[in-house]
Amino acid sequence: QVQLVESGGGLVQAGDSLRLSCAASGRTFSTYTLGWFRQAPGKEREFVAAITGVSIARYADSVKARFTISRDNAENTVYLQMNSLKPEDTAVYYCAAGVVGVLAPMNSYDYWGQGTQVTVSS
Repeated sequence: QVQLVESGGGLVQAGDSLRLSCAASGRTFSTYTLGWFRQAPGKEREFVAAITGVSIARYADSVKARFTISRDNAENTVYLQMNSLKPEDTAVYYCAAGVVGVLAPMNSYDYWGQGTQVTVSS
């Protein structure tokens, strides 16, 4: 069992940066692929970024070159550094964990956090 708790969301202006954190419980953190997903109002949840236990990363095209995912296995934490934020990045951001590959679809992840709200004003 893995429990995930996201933090770091907030209200920012376009062009600003935010760093989201996701703290995980469990002794086998390093074996999990961690993913960030987001859901905007009225839209389906979508993939943002994922990182494997050996730090192989993948990004959605919409965030590539602006967002960076990283993890600290010693601290059981995964991060999402978000730069050059745009109003269309406004969403609830969710952290997820699974024993999956970096290309795994969203429904393959076993554990989910409660989400943290990111709002980007224009």
